[in-house]
Amino acid sequence: MSKPPKISLKNVHKSFGKKHVLNGLSLDIMEGESLVVIGGSGTGKSVMLKCILGLITPESGEIFIDGQQVIGLPQAEREKSLRKTGMLFQYAALFDSLPVWENVAFGLIQAQGMARTKAREKAIEMLSLVGLEADMADRNPAELSMGMQKRVGLARAIATHPEIIFFDEPTTGLDPIMGDVIDTLIRDCTRHLGATTLTISHDMESAQKIADRIALIYKGEVVWNGPANEIETCGNPYVEQFIRGDLDGPIELDILKP
Repeated sequence: MSKPPKISLKNVHKSFGKKHVLNGLSLDIMEGESLVVIGGSGTGKSVMLKCILGLITPESGEIFIDGQQVIGLPQAEREKSLRKTGMLFQYAALFDSLPVWENVAFGLIQAQGMARTKAREKAIEMLSLVGLEADMADRNPAELSMGMQKRVGLARAIATHPEIIFFDEPTTGLDPIMGDVIDTLIRDCTRHLGATTLTISHDMESAQKIADRIALIYKGEVVWNGPANEIETCGNPYVEQFIRGDLDGPIELDILKP
């Protein structure tokens, strides 16, 4: 019997007042797969991610992690499910009050109860995986460039050896060279862990570098879903318009409406 998807969304709907953000969104992510969800601003990417994490509750639909329905789970069960996950936030979201090593080791200490000495050793090991030297451990995050902060955020995301890692616009705010560095680190670190990854992005170059499969969301629905190496030749009009950045096509821009 085949394994269920690691993450599965089935006919998920979410609205805010009269604005329908997710309109029957369905998507599966298989174990060990890297899926990148692309789409313009306001298409529902971030809301989808927040629904999976339990930060937002959809009006209808189902969300499964390892075959377990997570919508409506008791708090203790939800927290148990979330312990399988790690996340790299859009702007790293480091704690300025903590040195770099404590940022990396935060989940190890707070969630797993690891001793601080051992947690510091583990944090330095994780920093080395993202190309940062041990002498970075005691620095303050405010002293770091955005690229270095993203690396520290990635080290924190992988420190607990999660089964699932979420990446929220991982290359936002970075120059193209550092963006490429982060993409390479994401790809290499997640393959090293064997983790299942879900990335939301609007950066096509980044998506093609780190994805096994890409899904395009428009108006809260998946309008194309397929292997990353087929996206430029798939012939889907939504994909073609998004890749080219054209005004003309099935994707309508709200700013152009009278």
